[in-house]
Amino acid sequence: MVKMDNKFKDLPLRNGVGIVVLNKENKIFVAKRIDNPKNFWQMPQGGVNKGEKLLSAALRELEEETGMKEVELIQEIDGTMTYELPPHLLGIIWKGKYKGQKQKWFLMRYLGNDRDINIKTEKPEFLEWKWIDLDLLTEVVVDFKLHVYKELKEKIQKIIN
Repeated sequence: MVKMDNKFKDLPLRNGVGIVVLNKENKIFVAKRIDNPKNFWQMPQGGVNKGEKLLSAALRELEEETGMKEVELIQEIDGTMTYELPPHLLGIIWKGKYKGQKQKWFLMRYLGNDRDINIKTEKPEFLEWKWIDLDLLTEVVVDFKLHVYKELKEKIQKIIN
């Protein structure tokens, strides 16, 4: 593990939300970030505005990033999960204000049509998107979020099986 630069160790974690979106076949929505076009995929996620409720933040982020509006909440995932940025991203992402994220995750079902999914939003974050099997979730994620996705995969399997 790479040691964090001392000037970043006291930075706070950003409060965030993440959304696991299932389609009718229980496949999971993932998208490839514009700022990291390598073969890494992630689920929708984002920050929580001051005074915003977590579920409201999740629904807002989901719509902002994917255009998805027709969703139903299956379950709020127990606990929170955190990750820290790798050294080469510290001081860059989130205008250098945070060292990582503390996230509350929500499991939702997409009720709309794939043609209504729109990642070409006002402030696009993604290049492309796809539905994948839950088993593949930990194979597509960037390494510094792998532990979060492993935990999510286990929790989701218990909920949908």
